Amino acid sequence: MPVAIYPGSFDPLTNGHLSLIQRSLKMFDKVIVAIAVNPKKTPLFTEDERRDLIREAVQDPRVEVDAFHGLLVDYVRRRGGSVIVRGLRAVSDFEYEFQLANMNRKLAPTVETVFMMTGEDYFYISSQLVREVASFGGDVTGLVPPNVHEGLKAKFARKT
Repeated sequence: MPVAIYPGSFDPLTNGHLSLIQRSLKMFDKVIVAIAVNPKKTPLFTEDERRDLIREAVQDPRVEVDAFHGLLVDYVRRRGGSVIVRGLRAVSDFEYEFQLANMNRKLAPTVETVFMMTGEDYFYISSQLVREVASFGGDVTGLVPPNVHEGLKAKFARKT
């Protein structure tokens, strides 16, 4: 079976992300969770912190956690991947994801994009929303893995 690449910022990893990773493992022998590093953005968690949080939350030998800079399709080729996994939460995600998938197909015709609908329990969750709620002391229990919840509390305890 092909190697799947699941890219994202994962800042932080949510239970929606975890659900997609677990569901991807039903279709692919290996899933590489690829942290997209964008030097123009200032993430809450560092690249290393995100890597560690994901590894601790997933703990499956078929999942590798890595990071990349630059174009996703270049990373996919370097890693020997042939499939990009993308999650769709709502109709509003589709247009943007559709544009990305078509651009990626233009740049790398042999790389396929697979869209997975986020489960009904998680369709409203985004990393940005989780960060915002946590920054105001809101309870994000059930929205993120327990280790990420602890990481969020530690980050925002320092800022208060």
